[in-house]
Amino acid sequence: MPTLFDFCRPEEDRDWPNQRFGIPVLTVEQVTSLIKRLIDGDPTLQRVWVRGEISNLRYHSSGHIYFTLKDEKSSIRCVLFRGNASRLKFRMEEGMGVLALGRVGVYEINGSYQLYVEEVEPDGIGALYLSFQQLKEKLKKEGLFDDRFKKPLPAFPSKIGIITSPSGAAIRDMIKILSRRWRGLEILVAPVRVQGDGAAEEIADAIRMMNEDGNLDIIILGRGGGSIEDLWAFNEEIVARAIFESKIPVISAVGHETDFTIADFVADKRAATPSAAAEIAVPDRMEVIQTIESLEMRIRSRIIQIVREQRRRLEHARSMVVSRSPMDQINQRRQRIDDLIRTITRSLEHRIKINKKILIGLMEKIDALSPLSVLSRGYTLTYSLPDRNILKRCAEVSPEEEVEVRFADGRLICEVKERKKDEIPGSFLRDTGRLSEEDLEYFP
Repeated sequence: MPTLFDFCRPEEDRDWPNQRFGIPVLTVEQVTSLIKRLIDGDPTLQRVWVRGEISNLRYHSSGHIYFTLKDEKSSIRCVLFRGNASRLKFRMEEGMGVLALGRVGVYEINGSYQLYVEEVEPDGIGALYLSFQQLKEKLKKEGLFDDRFKKPLPAFPSKIGIITSPSGAAIRDMIKILSRRWRGLEILVAPVRVQGDGAAEEIADAIRMMNEDGNLDIIILGRGGGSIEDLWAFNEEIVARAIFESKIPVISAVGHETDFTIADFVADKRAATPSAAAEIAVPDRMEVIQTIESLEMRIRSRIIQIVREQRRRLEHARSMVVSRSPMDQINQRRQRIDDLIRTITRSLEHRIKINKKILIGLMEKIDALSPLSVLSRGYTLTYSLPDRNILKRCAEVSPEEEVEVRFADGRLICEVKERKKDEIPGSFLRDTGRLSEEDLEYFP
């Protein structure tokens, strides 16, 4: 019975020199060549119109255009070389439905087949793109994009939530930038799927969860770039409404600068990339310090200016006194000069006090952001050993266990001798909800 090889190779090549048990042994190059010869020998595949939706569109710097045509069941890679691309009368876009004329051939380097396109004609709007436009128009009419609903971002956030994939580069970049720009910042990460089935529901649930926590200042919703299919979770209505209903300001950082999703339009702030979102969310610590130093220099300069102006006025007053000879006028001017000196002195002292308070207030705000400032006021942190979990209740530790006590200037390793019961009646703690049933066993 004839095999594929009988139809794919010339008559003179049918006796393969390298065989195993009567079956030809071929190299990868030979197999690829046979497949190429089979496809090239089919006249239908040498000039064919292919209908599909554009995906993974890429305009290369060489002038070539690479993209994928897909439908509900399959996809095929396509390439439109520069010469043919220059004759296009429109610009292809993601999600656009088209008819592409070309030939099917094998790209021998990676053994894949693709469509070498000669012409492209629009064939209406693709399903995903049409869905995007329809949802965008619907939400816009409902007012979800209106600026009056946009919440302002806090100037000095202390706790930020991030909703993204735990394995992508985006989360590492955001945490690195946030930690570098603003020390002492607390970061809460909600790991979710950012593409595929169920991703939109996970993202919406994470937004609601962070709002229930109620302790966050900003939420960053982000992921890296990708095709329109990869980013589609952020175009779902459930995500858009979760962002709109959020009481916490949301920064949308989905894809690259050229990618736009429904989440971008609903969010309180859009960032071109996840890294840009981190820079928007928090100020640069060094810039804040420079601003404070600049304010200090302006205050000092203003004080010096006031002193010089008052001295000028004082010298003018003295010259007026000297120019008048009657003794009574001289005495009056002397008294006036003393009054002016006292007024100037009080005014300068008052201004200096106010400006000093302003400087102290600004420095206290910076110092208050440091966790060490709490320890310096006499508080301590107690950790269980060896797992170093923070102890929040007496019930979490037993006698003879070791604990670590953290002070502002060092640490103590202590052994628990005795656990003393609280004098507050257990019934009061139970009624007020201050202790769980598990904890109440240690109280009368």
